[in-house]
Amino acid sequence: MARIAGVDLPKKKRLEYALTYIYGIGLHTSRKILDATGLDYNKRVFELTEDDAATIAKEIRASAVVEGDLRKQVAMDIKALMDLGSYRGLRHRKSLPCRGQKTKTNARTRKGKKKTVGSVTR
Repeated sequence: MARIAGVDLPKKKRLEYALTYIYGIGLHTSRKILDATGLDYNKRVFELTEDDAATIAKEIRASAVVEGDLRKQVAMDIKALMDLGSYRGLRHRKSLPCRGQKTKTNARTRKGKKKTVGSVTR
């Protein structure tokens, strides 16, 4: 099992799709990395040699921000929005959707379990 950027890649997958298991690498970036290293898209992960894995890891370090560093950067960006007091920051702070979705009937994932306000007793 190849371990690249702290992630175990699935053995049976094609290389171009296996690289997308790394946080911060999508299909387009995966293909760019494989083009730069000269490896075939159709090669399976279990067919990789140690040298191939090392060249992929080196290319990822050179061209992309991935895993822990990217997660830290995203968290810092969200924290900056909240400290700034922008609309998006306030929505993050209140755990509500930030991208314009309606919240009267939806957004249960973000808001959590329903809390009944008031009661009807007759």
